[in-house]
This record gives sequence, C-alpha cells and structure tokens, in this order.
Amino acid sequence: MSRVIAIDYGKKKTGLAVSDPLKLIAGGLTTLLSHQVIPFLLNYVKNNDVELFILGEPRQMNYQPSENMARVENFKNKLHKALPFIEIKMVDERFTSVMAQQAMLQGGLKKHKRQNKELVDELSATILLQTYLESIRK
Repeated sequence: MSRVIAIDYGKKKTGLAVSDPLKLIAGGLTTLLSHQVIPFLLNYVKNNDVELFILGEPRQMNYQPSENMARVENFKNKLHKALPFIEIKMVDERFTSVMAQQAMLQGGLKKHKRQNKELVDELSATILLQTYLESIRK
C-alpha cells in the first residue's frame, strides 16, 4: 500500500508529514532546509511507495495568493520534473500554523519548544495531511 506525503513549503524551511500505508493517520516526517526537500524526496520514494504529494497552497484570508505562492509554484514545478509519476495536489494551508501552535499549547509544551519553527513546520504539514486524509474518507 502506498503513502501520501504533505509538504508545508517555506522560504527557508519545509515541514514534511507522511501517512500510514492505509492512509488513515498522518505523522510528522521531518523539517528540512527548503533546498534539501527534493533530494530527500527522491531518496524517500526509492524506499517507500508514495502515490501523492499534498502541497500546501498559501492563501490570504480573502483567498488571494500570499507572497509565498510564487515560491511554492516554482517548487511544485521542480518537484513534478524530478518525480513526474507522482501526482501533486495543492491544498489550502490557511490556519495550519495557527492550529499547530494551538496543538502545542494544549499539549503542554513549554514556550521555548513552541517557538521551535522546525517543530511548527512539521506539525503544520501533519495537520495539512490529516485534514486531507479525513476529507477523502467522507
């Protein structure tokens, strides 16, 4: 059975999450420097069956593209070129960072842990993926 990977792409760092083979549960995978993501994914798909990438689509509250949209589109094109046999779906990522911060707060993480941007990026990707997985089950 294959997996789904969510990508919360950022200017400097990118959070990744992966589904279980049954596509029921999302789990954090890692946070990388953004220029390391495609080499990491090339290696990952050599050892794991991946059928889909979920790429966070950065939008403002009024649904207009955010300033990061051009970078995400550029990344999407490079990813498609590197792994053309894996579909890429863009999914609205608004609120994922806020939800990640709230989850860490409710989980009792200390302030210095909540300020760890890498943890926020990975958790944002996990929330993005879990939301997607739940939407396809409905």
